[in-house]
Amino acid sequence: MPKSKINILLAEDDKNLGLLLCEFLNAENFSVTLCDDGEKALKAFNTFPFDICLLDVMMPKLDGFELAKAIRKKNKTIPIVFITARSLKEDKLKGYDIGADDYITKPFEVDELIWKIKALLRRTHENESKTTIEIIALGDYLFDYQNQSLTYNGIIRRITEKENEILFYLSNHRNQIIKRDEMLKNLWGKNDYFLGRSLDVFITKIRKYLKDDSSISIENVFGVGFIFNVPNNLH
Repeated sequence: MPKSKINILLAEDDKNLGLLLCEFLNAENFSVTLCDDGEKALKAFNTFPFDICLLDVMMPKLDGFELAKAIRKKNKTIPIVFITARSLKEDKLKGYDIGADDYITKPFEVDELIWKIKALLRRTHENESKTTIEIIALGDYLFDYQNQSLTYNGIIRRITEKENEILFYLSNHRNQIIKRDEMLKNLWGKNDYFLGRSLDVFITKIRKYLKDDSSISIENVFGVGFIFNVPNNLH
């Protein structure tokens, strides 16, 4: 009757906090592998299958950012949450740019962390359940969602997972006002300053990818969001 347990990789060098988190997460029926440095965590990730990674930023041997980069090279989709005492906005933006899905700053309520984990796992499951999506024509570009690519004049450009999700969201809401807060909630599960900054960076990159077709544009709507302008006769 019970489902197989969700496997969590927890990289945390504070042993007391690590053991406390393990206790709470085990009580929620999660299976937790605790590693007290980045190298041990990477070895564990390369050895065992995990469903989500919780990474402290400040760790010996391999910090959380470098660990996340290594994880992302092997797995583009596994949810990553940074757990850190550092609240500098530069750190948060760096984390999101690497490919983190969320960020929680110490001290925090364990209930909040558990909520984040469940929300991310729910979104991951929904993404995995998506039916096959055909190649989408965007002006002179062909957007292949499944293979994370844009093709222009026969030249294929691979895009990152988050760029792929953002472009798919834009293409599904073309030629209409896209509210920024709704976009953030749909793509990241919440709306905050750091995610908004990260979204702006991704939008700038996507604009550059689409610059060779002047009929396409991502228009800023001040105080509201965006309009993804694509000629109506192209589907």
